[in-house]
Amino acid sequence: MTMNGTYGDQIHSWFAVQTRTRHENFAAKQLSGRGYEVFLPFYLSKRRWSDRMQEFEVPLFPGYLFCRFNLLDRLPILTTPGVIQIVGVGKTPIPVDEEEVIALQTAVRTDVPRQPWPFLKVGERVRVEAGPLSGLEGVLLNFKGRYRLVLSVSLLQRSVAVEVDSAWVTPVSNQSGRTAALSSSAS
Repeated sequence: MTMNGTYGDQIHSWFAVQTRTRHENFAAKQLSGRGYEVFLPFYLSKRRWSDRMQEFEVPLFPGYLFCRFNLLDRLPILTTPGVIQIVGVGKTPIPVDEEEVIALQTAVRTDVPRQPWPFLKVGERVRVEAGPLSGLEGVLLNFKGRYRLVLSVSLLQRSVAVEVDSAWVTPVSNQSGRTAALSSSAS
């Protein structure tokens, strides 16, 4: 297995891996050391102490990391120190949507301010047409006077909000779910 997630000519899927509490970084280093491609996104969190403010890098998805591997050879993942399980239904691991991982990687690479966000399923989907996040799709929100693009990982039922300029986004024409049903019933 190489670091880019390929084995021969086959590209493996991304999976969410649940870790022990506050062991995300340790498990990520262990898996990387075994040759797996690992993605552990962070954000800056400010903490106030009695005499000062301090910034810490904190995992965007506490208790989880993403790892690309061959599902048929998952025992090395499960025996890695700090790992609890591979996220799925029952004992069946479910891959994370490749586009969701790419969107998160793009957001982290751009250094746009980001933070954990409650998971959302409904709302207007938009596409970013300009700026460092160009090409990404997500749900647009206005929070405390700033626009945020919410990127979701459906399998984990968790989301991340990244700041965007409202001029950068346009609505996605193919709305889905409840929003599309509401707009079609209103006409």
